[in-house]
Amino acid sequence: MAEAAQGRVQAAVENAVQGLERERIRGMQGAMFRCSARCCEDSTASMQQVQRCIERCHAPLAQAQAIVTAELENFQDRLSRCTLHCNDKAKDALEAGDAEARVRGQLDACLAACGDDHLRLVPAMAKKMKDSLAALQQ
Repeated sequence: MAEAAQGRVQAAVENAVQGLERERIRGMQGAMFRCSARCCEDSTASMQQVQRCIERCHAPLAQAQAIVTAELENFQDRLSRCTLHCNDKAKDALEAGDAEARVRGQLDACLAACGDDHLRLVPAMAKKMKDSLAALQQ
């Protein structure tokens, strides 16, 4: 049961990130490459000027990637904390003498609940990333 919840969470996060990549990031990548090409077409610019120009072109995409990475890391940290809480509860139950089969069932249910709870958070996380990326493009 816990594996199924984990799979649903992973699929939802992947779908959200893929949608974000198609809707926002891919356009930013295209703009970055077009901008960089214009930098290279300036035959009067020095090597350092061209390099600075290219770096300016890359900055928005780097910011976008940092936003997505930070949001995904935050989500993963929250999910990990929930999982650790379930593991701690199971360990405490075993140490208190509860039957291993019963504890295993409780652990599985707890982990599945973590997955379901975090599955509900994916749309809000995706919206937050989308809004942050839209603000970058303005």
